[in-house]
Amino acid sequence: MKPVLVICCALLLAPGVKAAETLRYVALVDGGKQAGEQTVRVGEDGVTRVDFVFKDNGRGPELKEEFELAPDGTFRRYQVRGVSTFGAPVDESFVREGDVGRWKSTSDSGTHAFTGTALYTPLSCTPAAASVALAALARQPDGRLPLVPSGTLTQRRLASMDVRSGERSRTVDLVSLTGIGFTPDFAWVTRDAAPRLFAYIVPGFLQLVEDGWQSSAAALEARQQTAEGEALVALQQRLAHPLPGTTLIRNARVFDSEHAVLGERSDVLLREGRIVSVAPASAAAPAADNVVDADGRVLLPGLYDMHVHAGRWEGGLHLAAGVTSVRDMGNDNATLQQLMAEERAGTLLHPRVIPAGYIEGSSPHSSQGGFVIGDLAEAKRAIDWYADHGYPQVKIYNSFPKEILRETAAYAHQRGLRVSGHVPAFLRAQDVVEQGYDEIQHINQVMLNFFVTPDTDTRTLARFYLVADRTDALDFDSRPVQDFIAELAEKQIVIDPTLATFEFLHQREGQLSPIVADVADHLPPDVQRSRRAAELDIPDDATGARYKRSFDKLVEFTGRLYRAGVPLVAGTDELPGFTLQRELELYVQAGLTPAQVLQVATWNGARYTRTLDEAGSIAPGKRADLVLVDGDPTRDIRDIRKLALVIKDGHAYYPAEIDAALGIAPFAPALEVRPAR
Repeated sequence: MKPVLVICCALLLAPGVKAAETLRYVALVDGGKQAGEQTVRVGEDGVTRVDFVFKDNGRGPELKEEFELAPDGTFRRYQVRGVSTFGAPVDESFVREGDVGRWKSTSDSGTHAFTGTALYTPLSCTPAAASVALAALARQPDGRLPLVPSGTLTQRRLASMDVRSGERSRTVDLVSLTGIGFTPDFAWVTRDAAPRLFAYIVPGFLQLVEDGWQSSAAALEARQQTAEGEALVALQQRLAHPLPGTTLIRNARVFDSEHAVLGERSDVLLREGRIVSVAPASAAAPAADNVVDADGRVLLPGLYDMHVHAGRWEGGLHLAAGVTSVRDMGNDNATLQQLMAEERAGTLLHPRVIPAGYIEGSSPHSSQGGFVIGDLAEAKRAIDWYADHGYPQVKIYNSFPKEILRETAAYAHQRGLRVSGHVPAFLRAQDVVEQGYDEIQHINQVMLNFFVTPDTDTRTLARFYLVADRTDALDFDSRPVQDFIAELAEKQIVIDPTLATFEFLHQREGQLSPIVADVADHLPPDVQRSRRAAELDIPDDATGARYKRSFDKLVEFTGRLYRAGVPLVAGTDELPGFTLQRELELYVQAGLTPAQVLQVATWNGARYTRTLDEAGSIAPGKRADLVLVDGDPTRDIRDIRKLALVIKDGHAYYPAEIDAALGIAPFAPALEVRPAR
């Protein structure tokens, strides 16, 4: 749900260009399609004014920003107004008077007592402002820039490149910025006396580059991918602990995911990343090179997150949450192929990836990535590529031409691929089920079935606001709803609800996102603050109450689907790790038992990715993708957060160790695998 640009805006702060200068940046997606721009003007009054717009996939922010700098290069006055990615109003300001700074946004306010240089970090900013941070950081003798309200920004130079544009040439540096969020961010910066942002690149998605230098973007992206890869290899080497020979997990209560029941204590023997045996716990357990005493803890198959858009830096959050397999639901094909190759080679800290081939139709609203097609012949060529590269399914997106949907689905089935996706604009969920879908992504795409007309363009934000506004009044016991549920059950159409993601439909300004509300104390302060910002425009209490009732009915509807026999899979499309844990809690609220929820997150994940022969349950011969829980999630699903050990590909991962590396307070002590004596 959240475009990567939101991460950029949460980190990058605004440029300090020279007086009386105008600087323009362009935002490119899909290897060159312009999706936005930013103009930075410095007036003779010393005020910098920024206009920024970015639109991709029918959504995106529009912001106007202005600021003045103090003598130390930090903000003396700052203001930004506009709308967020999903239409929520943005109105944020900061002012420093002497040693006191005050800020106010739509979601928070506060004061800060200055004892030296410190930079205010806006919640909602343009990606322009990196240069204020970069220039202020360059002036710090210790290379550390304190941040307001909290945190410290640091940087490390990773690479340099000479770039050319016509007769012009310059050298720019790639820096890694840490101190905000869970993982580093990367920026290309100039070598001016006051360094500023030259380009901000999210490989496979976004190239924001100074206008006139677009031709250098591809080379910068390639060099950045190499530099990031080197850093990621080091991270994997530090956090992955090899398990040579055989490993014995003693006294574990093994969860039977096929039948959704918890068994008695067992001894589980592993060798070379595979399960050798599962036997009742015994003093005469087989000898092994490595041993861990589970002491009655619950042993689960590795969890599946069935809806991600995989990124190279997200693996730690997944693994720390027990996610050993993810299904990628749309990506740049070359970027995803590289990520999958790195994961298979063991050089990337990441779950294994099962890809879904992304197919979008060409339109002004098109989402970029995968293949963007215009006719049936192009759709078939996309399917052929995915089938030839071992993809088990395709995902069809919002702008896909409805006229060729039936033939496209039939051809995908002919090539042996499952068919899933959003409901293309001007169709209903009932239509795509009738025309060949095997699965539908997102609960809103299902619910829109009852709200859209042939003229409703669901490529816009209407696909969110219609559901928030009208679900509250929908009678689930009415004949149209009951008939549709029965059809889904009869045809065994899989539903990927991503319920937790849609809690943004009712989150109000200043309220913590329910995804992190119960664990906020474990998270870095800047993450807590960012998670108090609303995403939808909720103008008053009455609207907020209606949107909340609508969301509660989405949860209820998911439970009705399950009880009717409609298969569910557990996916997120949001913050890795934490969102899946919240998703499982919502399934319990929907009426599933905790054991049934764990079955959805393991057995169903494997079944509907066609990996059940390899994973999804704890049985001899299967991969040893395992999660040891310091609690009993079959009784209390909240215990799924208390992970003591994760095993994947013949390596042990300690969630407490990963969390600490990401700035997260651990949820349970690590249970380390020890060499046998």
